[in-house]
Amino acid sequence: MQNANTHKHIRIHKEVATALAKGAPVVALETAVLTHGLPRHAVPTLRDISNVWNETLPAHVALAMAMEHTVREGGATPATCAVIDGELVIGLSAQELESLAAHQSPLKLSARDLAGAINSAATGGLTVAATLCACAAAEIRVFATGGIGGVHRGWNHSLDISADLAALARSRVITVCAGAKSILDLPATLEALDSLGVPVIGIHTQHFPCFLSPPDATLSLTSSVNNATDIAAIARTHWALGHHSGVLAVQACPAEHAIARDEFEMWYDATEVAARTQGVKGPDVTPFLLSHLAQLSSGKTLRANVALLLHNARTAASISTKM
Repeated sequence: MQNANTHKHIRIHKEVATALAKGAPVVALETAVLTHGLPRHAVPTLRDISNVWNETLPAHVALAMAMEHTVREGGATPATCAVIDGELVIGLSAQELESLAAHQSPLKLSARDLAGAINSAATGGLTVAATLCACAAAEIRVFATGGIGGVHRGWNHSLDISADLAALARSRVITVCAGAKSILDLPATLEALDSLGVPVIGIHTQHFPCFLSPPDATLSLTSSVNNATDIAAIARTHWALGHHSGVLAVQACPAEHAIARDEFEMWYDATEVAARTQGVKGPDVTPFLLSHLAQLSSGKTLRANVALLLHNARTAASISTKM
């Protein structure tokens, strides 16, 4: 904590710093979903998913606010993380959140990008990997996101593997998510997590969740629990044994919003063709795929994404109170 508070490139919001100093529960939140994941226009049809959804605000802002509110409702302090004008900020103020959301060309920052973005006084949203770096700097132990990155389809030809996996392997953080994004090679992603020594613990599921779709019955998990207390206990024991990897706590997208896998695959095939045709590559791939899928599905993928993000924030808050 001392190094994080005094480092000239890192600023921890006073509320977050106070909570950490007291040993009170804190939940980190990423911002790549804010800068590159959700629409920059209002989506009033999402108001039935959350009673705090502000239907007059752009969807990306409404989600960020709803995530923070959900964490507070669960008894924890939210720490939304981003790089603002060359500073790694852990716990954005309301003004900083609005400024980031309004930025016309924010960067999408992974772990490898942080130093360069800080040195060039840039502004950007943080991916899972970058947020885990922020967690390490502030010693935050619980983090909520949507779905982690992983091994991309066709990885044996391109070696396209998300930095999220390596970050999970070196960060003593419980990451709460809905498994890995459905656009990935899920069996390969689960195998990679195993190889990296990252425990994957199902919450109310014995199978690996498929982000927007129900868990895959062919992807069995070796450990499953039914409550936040057990997740916290497993993490404490894992770290007491000397492990430096994080714990991945996975839960399914709420059933009422989940999308059948065959339906998703139909949309994905069309989206992949569009990405190839338009020459989309590198860090632009995931934002393009998510946006195109939302269009093809008439908003179903967007609804599922918002529902699972809030579900994960709620669970992460509960876990943080047991740490």
